[in-house]
Amino acid sequence: MGVMSSTRNIHDRRLADAWATIKSHSDAGLPLDPDANRLAFADPEFMLRRETRGIRMQLELLKPDLEQQVHGIENTIVVFGSARFRDQASADELVKQAETAPQPVPADAGGETGPAPVDARRARALARNAHYYEKARAFGRLVAEYSAPKEARDKLFVCTGGGPGIMEAANRGACEAHGVSVGLSIALPMEEAANEYVTPALSFKFHYFAIRKMHFMMRAKALLAFPGGFGTLDELFEVITLVQTRKARQVPIVLFGSDYWKRLINFDMLVDEGVISPADLDLFQFADDPQVAWDIIRTFYRL
Repeated sequence: MGVMSSTRNIHDRRLADAWATIKSHSDAGLPLDPDANRLAFADPEFMLRRETRGIRMQLELLKPDLEQQVHGIENTIVVFGSARFRDQASADELVKQAETAPQPVPADAGGETGPAPVDARRARALARNAHYYEKARAFGRLVAEYSAPKEARDKLFVCTGGGPGIMEAANRGACEAHGVSVGLSIALPMEEAANEYVTPALSFKFHYFAIRKMHFMMRAKALLAFPGGFGTLDELFEVITLVQTRKARQVPIVLFGSDYWKRLINFDMLVDEGVISPADLDLFQFADDPQVAWDIIRTFYRL
């Protein structure tokens, strides 16, 4: 047998790199028009067809997963809550504007049309609930401070929906403690960009609610639900259902703001009516202080 005249690197790729192929076509001045000749994965019109929805869902599941692996994000504490709450200073300023703004005179009484006045009732509600923003902020700080000296595999990271309100507060607390945090935002017509406190490399945008909620649970070691509306309730009860039905492992589920949650939902009535078992009430706990919420999680895992 003859001796090979050259050697090959065992790590050489056997298949051409897809990005290199696209770039070479571009460098050669070849068109990338959306026609049958375009590479399928480089054709946005094709990728957005109804028939390719499954592929898009798979990609939306895979991209954040791989990126979090790269950054060592293994264990998260998910914080839910209203996107409408504000920090105390901002809420107090809204109240001040509402109380000092002149009342508009109806147009049919000779008044002029002007900018809409600040809703005093809503402003007072925001000021009343601003303490939840500050407590979510404090909780995010506690998590980041705990994780700072830990080895990568033992770190816990705040993970939120990436938006304003309670989500911003938790990301903000982690950021102020020089920690990193994750934001899983959703593309909606009324949604703004992710809040400024999410670590940029860990700020992900989703189209599918279902895939986003999967990502909340994939790395979650605990869930902290602050007062919120439909979105918060949807996310909370999905997690409770997954744990109740053993589709997900048991994790600490903390309802922050006991008065709010007990006024909103009569959990004992559900037991009395036989639609849940008494043991289901043990799936979650209440807390009104960031340190208490953090202690519940630490006790569960014997941290």
